[in-house]
Amino acid sequence: MSETAFAMTDGRVTLDGREILRGIDLTVCPGEVVAVMGANGSGKSTLVRALLGLTPLSGGQTLVYGSQPARFRDWWRIGYVPQRLQVGGGVPATVREVVASGRIARQSRLRRTSPADRAAVASALESVGLADRAGDPVQALSGGQQQRVLIARALAGEPDTYVMDEPTAGVDADTQQLLADTLATLVLDGKTIVLVAHELGPLEPLITRGVLVRAGRVEHDGRPPRPEGDCARPGHQHVHPHAAEAAAGPLTGWQGE
Repeated sequence: MSETAFAMTDGRVTLDGREILRGIDLTVCPGEVVAVMGANGSGKSTLVRALLGLTPLSGGQTLVYGSQPARFRDWWRIGYVPQRLQVGGGVPATVREVVASGRIARQSRLRRTSPADRAAVASALESVGLADRAGDPVQALSGGQQQRVLIARALAGEPDTYVMDEPTAGVDADTQQLLADTLATLVLDGKTIVLVAHELGPLEPLITRGVLVRAGRVEHDGRPPRPEGDCARPGHQHVHPHAAEAAAGPLTGWQGE
């Protein structure tokens, strides 16, 4: 019997006195490729952060591979790609160093970097097309390239499940296709993927299930609707809001801002 990767029951999140998530029930099983979609402010990013325990619940519960996040110890099984790379002060980190940090959950404090670690980092850099920038400081990269570094960091950890918060936001069409090709390989390997997206673009053929969040609730959970009209055109860039959601049907708003 397969373990459940994530299971949230009656999940609620309240921030600054405002209810962001309201009564979320969501289960993600191994091998699924789940797209969490919705308009800005709908709660979709909060939902994935709550699944991981990064944002605390004010009600209900969430389980990661059967354990509460605070008690979960096998974090090597999860690869998380946040929306942006946090670049702090001090000594600049190189691209290779940031990607290598994805191996930490697999290492004991006493074990030195192994050939397997180095091979995983090299493979991850190759997968996202940044092998030639490995020695560069991450601050020298563009926003899209930094996003690829975050993806490579998750790949280097060789987890069972990937959670990606808007991995295609602000990146060009070539990078989106590179991500789609990388995820296609993970799908063939039976990995579980949960990603937040405004639009699916080249990722659309990989998605097995769509979850539409609206006003903090799951409005649709099932087969993702196919894009229509301008949104279906290759290279369509999202810089505009779609029609007002108040007048929309239950399956519209998937590509909305």
